[in-house]
Amino acid sequence: MGRVTGTAAPAPQPRRARGAAESLASIVLAFESIIAFLGGLVIYGLKALPEPIEPWWGIVAGSVVAVLMILTGRFVRYPWGIALGWALQVVVALGAIFVPAFALVALIFGGMYGYATIKGAQLDRRNAQLAANTPDEASTANGD
Repeated sequence: MGRVTGTAAPAPQPRRARGAAESLASIVLAFESIIAFLGGLVIYGLKALPEPIEPWWGIVAGSVVAVLMILTGRFVRYPWGIALGWALQVVVALGAIFVPAFALVALIFGGMYGYATIKGAQLDRRNAQLAANTPDEASTANGD
């Protein structure tokens, strides 16, 4: 057996602070990825694609969109990640061409994504302002 030395393992790096917009947008995209995959199964099951296209392409499309949503959730900290998330919302809305019920899904999740990005950014700005205030100013930050 090897000897145990007195040196401890290096301390792990602290996690990067995530803002509200990043957290909320990634949560919405993660849940929507499940719906996108299930939507692909619906397209397959209903054989909703035009005649020359095989129905199994619905599963492929749903899987690709779901994976892209999960990957986009990792990049919503960047402005282009938020834009990519909006582009994926448009892709889900275009799915209503094949299955009209996707319009309802696009409306619900698009609204949730919009709320997450807009309200999350407001919360991030407010939290940054509160962090920049001195302790004396922070006691009146709620508007009193």
